[in-house]
Formats: sequence, C-alpha cells, structure tokens
Amino acid sequence: MSHLCLLNYGTGIPLDLAAIPQRDPNSPKTLVSCGVFHSNPPNFEKFRMASRLMQLQSKAKQASQFVGKHGCEYYKQLMEKNKQYVLEPPTVEKCQLLSKQLFYTRLASIPGRYEAFWKELDGVKQIWRNRKELKVEDAGIAALFGIELYAWFCVGEIVGRGFTLTGYYV
Repeated sequence: MSHLCLLNYGTGIPLDLAAIPQRDPNSPKTLVSCGVFHSNPPNFEKFRMASRLMQLQSKAKQASQFVGKHGCEYYKQLMEKNKQYVLEPPTVEKCQLLSKQLFYTRLASIPGRYEAFWKELDGVKQIWRNRKELKVEDAGIAALFGIELYAWFCVGEIVGRGFTLTGYYV
C-alpha cells in the first residue's frame, strides 16, 4: 500500500495522512501534526484533497486490476451474445461503409420527420384554437410538462457549467 507523505505546515516534518483522524462533522476542523492538535489549520483543505486523491488512486487501481483479470472474459461474452450484429470480416472498410449507410439513412429520414413535426404543430394550433374547451386536467398536464422541460434545461445548464449553481469557472 502506498502512502502519500506531506510536510507539516510550518515545521517541514513529514506527516503521514494515516495519522489524520476522521473528524466529527459537528466539531471544528482539527488536524494532527506531530501529536499536536491544531484548530482550523490553514492547509486543512489541502490535506482533505490529498486524502481524497489517495482514495481515488486506490479505487482506480482496484478497477484496473478488475478489468485486467475479467476484461477479456467480459469481451468474449459480449461478442458471443451479439455476434449476429457483427459483419464478417470486421474490417475498417466495413466500419466506414456502415457509417456512410447510417449517415444517408438518417438523411433520407428527414422528409418523414419534417412531416411529423408539422402534424404535431398543427395539433398544438388546434388545441390553442379550442382552448376554451380545454379541461383543467389537460392544462395541468401541459403545465407539468412545461415545468419538467424547464427543470431538465436547468440541469443541463448546471452540468454544462461544471456542476456549479452560481456560475461558470473562469
């Protein structure tokens, strides 16, 4: 097991992260350094990040070992289960042919999707014209659908900003 050795703030004495106690969330920040407890040390966040980095490195190593042991087995099972979808021989030329087929098939589907869009739009116009006959439950469903769309938009914005609620990282 590898240990990350940090130097104590101020003294330069090596500090093993295993010596850092798990802190109680209700207590003030504390840090063990050469047997002395410091309240609210200036580098506490650095120690916490270093501890998280060690945990992440450990998890990545475990995942790498698991893939190394079981990856080929999983690949063989996956290919055996889906062999009906594989074109023989599996070459780069076949992949290029399939990508062209996919592109032109999607291109050919545009007129159908165009017609479907206008049918949907005509349906919305019809509902708008007859809005006085609209039931309260249908209006409620439409309102909930609009709220859901807005919520997913907000989630997308948060993800796009790097999971921050306040703004973009600059």
